[in-house]
Amino acid sequence: MIRNAKRRAALIAVAGTAILGIGLSGCAGGGGDDSGDSEGRTLRVWAGSQTPIEANFNPFSPSVLHAALGPIYEPLFFYNKTADEAPAPMLGESFEYNEGGTVITVKLKDGVKWNDGEDFTADDAAFTFNYEPNHRDGLVSAEATDDTTVVLTYETPQFTNEFQILGTTWMLPEHIWSEVEDYTTFTDEEPVGTGPYVVDKVTDASYTVVANDEFRDEGVPAIKKVQYIGIDANQSAQDLLTAGELDWTGMFVPNPDSVTSNGVISMLNTPQDPTVLYTCSNADLGCTGPQTDVAVRQALNVAIDRGTIKEKAFVGLTGDISPTFALLPRDQKWVADPANEVSPQSPDSAAAGEILEAAGYAKGGDGFYAKDGAPLELSLVSVDGWTDYNDAAKLISEQAAEAGIKVNASTVQWQEFSDARQTGQYQLIMGGVIGTSVADPFQIYKDWFIGESTSQVGQEVPAGRWNFSRYDNAIVNEAVAAAAATNDEAVKQEAYAAVQAEIVRDLPYIPLVINATQTFFNTKDFTGWPTEDDLYAFPPAWGSVASGYVLQHLEPVK
Repeated sequence: MIRNAKRRAALIAVAGTAILGIGLSGCAGGGGDDSGDSEGRTLRVWAGSQTPIEANFNPFSPSVLHAALGPIYEPLFFYNKTADEAPAPMLGESFEYNEGGTVITVKLKDGVKWNDGEDFTADDAAFTFNYEPNHRDGLVSAEATDDTTVVLTYETPQFTNEFQILGTTWMLPEHIWSEVEDYTTFTDEEPVGTGPYVVDKVTDASYTVVANDEFRDEGVPAIKKVQYIGIDANQSAQDLLTAGELDWTGMFVPNPDSVTSNGVISMLNTPQDPTVLYTCSNADLGCTGPQTDVAVRQALNVAIDRGTIKEKAFVGLTGDISPTFALLPRDQKWVADPANEVSPQSPDSAAAGEILEAAGYAKGGDGFYAKDGAPLELSLVSVDGWTDYNDAAKLISEQAAEAGIKVNASTVQWQEFSDARQTGQYQLIMGGVIGTSVADPFQIYKDWFIGESTSQVGQEVPAGRWNFSRYDNAIVNEAVAAAAATNDEAVKQEAYAAVQAEIVRDLPYIPLVINATQTFFNTKDFTGWPTEDDLYAFPPAWGSVASGYVLQHLEPVK
């Protein structure tokens, strides 16, 4: 074992090597105007980007850089996913539904400008909602009735879609995006947004954003420069944190005291988002492999030892997950069947065997099941360097083997992972599901489980949708549509009961845990971070919308 002093020296040496590689502006003078004290210092962030970084700030692109989503582009309102509370105005001032829920009238803030100096108007908002990838959910029209009022009219009630419409639709400048020939290939290297930052420069190793002089709130942002760095492994980021060379990140660290003991970095753990096994589940849409058999997914689900995964891979920092994808206890009222409150925490190999044998599988002399001469063998990938996910995948492989299911765990680079899930060319993936920003699982059901949120294998899922499993179930589709059209809690509960019965049985995503979501931030040089007592926003640096909201609250320590 390395003694503490030697270990610290080793960490600093490793971090120093990384710093030279990524050109941190606060240390090497790359930022040009850093003064060395807190005021005027660059905030250094890792939001998950790996190297080489490619300039892409198109919010519709699956390869979009994190700073685009909140720091540069903004929706109309901010929804705090850590609390059940009313949304906060961003570009919108207020909104109201008509009695039937088919018309939303939004009043916009006056005097807002794009970062190129042009006025943000209701015409821009109407253009945004009418723009091809945003024209959905039965939108009939989006019209500007004056400079600060936009009226959205839908075919059906949209009460339950409020968050998606008002909290996730990135406002676009009509004078820029009306000239874009193909939004699917546009890389938007000089984005024009309303957020607190504008792009300064992009290199293979990092990209930098600086304060938007046109931002609507005087004196905001107080942090004038933010550098997003590319790092290829959790360990490198942890080493930089420990050395005091990284100021903000959301990542898993099994021993957070090793990072926070320097007196510079603090940690906040906010379990919110499900960690799951994506399964490419739908043979009708082109998925191939044993996981397209629901019996295999059910057997794997009961073979997994979630308790051991929680303790060994995530060192007890995660929460228990419900197979309904309701976040407990926040969403308790939406769980229809108490038996589905929590996924099984202990493995049951015998039950897995019974499921497989009832489906025609037989165990061979090697201890693994097969059917019609084909071995039950699956590939499971996770992103190289995401150590918690890598460790969990190895444990799943071992646990599955105990039940006679061969799972081959391996790691891939982030881009390969992203391409695989986008196109459905995989069998099993260790991945995350984006938790809902309101106390209601509706957005997960809509974005991750319905047919219109997916596509054929070989094609990317629709922009802003996440149904990587290619799941398409008519009962779920109809129930989600029914939930979207009502403001009646009892009707919605009935619809969710139908959804939950289907997805708990079919398991297109096999639930594992509620992710730990540790956020580390520099409280020595910067103040204004979310705290346990004032959790005004979801805190990790990769948080869509929320990261830009947090940046608006930060100030240098004076």
